[in-house]
Order: sequence, then structure tokens, then C-alpha cells
Amino acid sequence: LGTLVWSPLAGGLLSGKYRRNQAAPEGTRHLADWGEPPVRDESALYDVVDVLVSIAEARGVSAAQIALAWLIARPQVTSVIVGARNESQLQDNLLAAGLTLNNEEIERLNQVSQLPLLYPYWHQAQTAPDRLSAADLSLIAPYLKK
Repeated sequence: LGTLVWSPLAGGLLSGKYRRNQAAPEGTRHLADWGEPPVRDESALYDVVDVLVSIAEARGVSAAQIALAWLIARPQVTSVIVGARNESQLQDNLLAAGLTLNNEEIERLNQVSQLPLLYPYWHQAQTAPDRLSAADLSLIAPYLKK
């Protein structure tokens, strides 16, 4: 079963143009003053963006390319649907298809983006790690390495 990822840059939030404690660039569609309940942890979001930008700067590419290459590298992802607003964004996004991240870069991104383990899984991991089934381990294993 494959996954087709819609909005892989989260409406531009993972593109690197929105940074912690910085005003959104002129002409962007940043969701400022959105009246709905929060749908993301902004501190965690910017932690991910910081790592994306760090890797991108080291490689001389855009953070958007790193984010897309990271998704494409996941074995369950069969394709992504990019939502470029203009030709230059599209050209930049397409360059991600030829970009291969190394294991250290993937691990950095996986660690910074890992969501908290929900109950009852965190409880199982803490109290009975020796009794986890294969099904439990498919979800919990990355958390046991910490």
C-alpha cells in the first residue's frame, strides 16, 4: 500500500521561508491571525524547519527540496502532489526528485519530527518493553531507541 502525499510542504510552512521569530515574507500566504484552534505545535514546527534549513544550507539547495526529498525517501511514499504557486517554485520542487539524503540527514529529520507517543503506547513502552508484540513494535520501536 502506497501513500500519495498532498501538500507535502504544509502550505509552505516546510519551505524554509517562515522562520521562528521572524515576520512572514511580503506576498506570502502565511496563516497569520487564523481564528481556528491550533492545528500544529509551532515550536515543534520551527524545530523541524531549523533542521531542514541547516541541511539545505550545507548542501546548497532549498529547504523545500530537502523536505520533499525526505518524503520521497520514505518507502511508503509513492508520490507527492506539490502545490507551487509559480514556475520558480515548481522548478525548485522538481529538483528534489534528483536529491538523495544520507542516513544522518534522514535520522536528524526523523528525530526532530517524531510525534509524542500516545497512551497506551507510551505506557507499554515504559512498563512492558519485553512483552511487546510485532504489531506493537511496528509503532513503538522508534521510541525505544531513546
